[in-house]
Amino acid sequence: MSFLEKWKTAWCRANGCAALRRRMYIIIFESNTPAGKAFDVALLWCILLSVLVVVVESVPHLPLLSKRVFTAFEYVFTFFFTIEYLCRLYCSPRPRSYAFSFFGIVDLLSTLPLYLGWFFGPMRYLMIVRTFRLIRVFRVFKLFSFLEEGDLLLRSLLLSSRKILVFFLFVVIMVISLGTLMYMVEGNVPGSQYTDIPASIYWAVVTMTTVGYGDIAPITPVGRFLSAIVMLLGYTIMAVPTGIVSAQFIRDGHRRDKEKEGVLCKECGSPLPHNANFCPHCGTETANERISDL
Repeated sequence: MSFLEKWKTAWCRANGCAALRRRMYIIIFESNTPAGKAFDVALLWCILLSVLVVVVESVPHLPLLSKRVFTAFEYVFTFFFTIEYLCRLYCSPRPRSYAFSFFGIVDLLSTLPLYLGWFFGPMRYLMIVRTFRLIRVFRVFKLFSFLEEGDLLLRSLLLSSRKILVFFLFVVIMVISLGTLMYMVEGNVPGSQYTDIPASIYWAVVTMTTVGYGDIAPITPVGRFLSAIVMLLGYTIMAVPTGIVSAQFIRDGHRRDKEKEGVLCKECGSPLPHNANFCPHCGTETANERISDL
């Protein structure tokens, strides 16, 4: 065989592989074709069934035959997800980017627990991480508005994280102070359960969060009065982080609506003058300019 014929054969094989990878990419990564949507729906059903198998198999009083059946299903689903992950790496235009993306990491973690369970028994129940793969349901059924709202919520959480952190540090200081104060009140009382400051801090956390296990309770009138104050503080404090995130969420929602109306610059977020064609701060073209060009 001549060099030209060898080159032609290699080129045809390469084109065949490229065509195969493209076809696999359309089916696996995209959902705008019948085959791609069918694959994604089948994948979602497999995820649901695999999670259900893991949950049911953990019940201790199942018959031995049922446990073996569920274990066989686990192996089948794990083998399917492993092949799917390898196919995604094979047909992805940027395998490294996919492998280190959110979905790539989740896809990998959904296959590893069973293999790790061969060496570390309880690790196999981490297959419950497959539930994160159900996020793809928004892409499959074109529920992009839900993703937009989720992005808005995530942005609100990130922007309010500093305020929440400051509030959290304030709560930690308050819990330590109240726990120490309760230890001073109840620590020397015979039969008291406040044997040390860490136990008292644990009581303060349980009481302030209104969980109230009841394993540690005050005996003296002063201790009970202090407990009532901590409970009332807990009800008051619980609403603060919710208010911080809600205020930021509403603020970002109004900002997004104004951006859609063209009131704010989409690039820098600065307010735009009426009928402005360009942002006076960053020079970005506005919607008015695009409309006037039509």
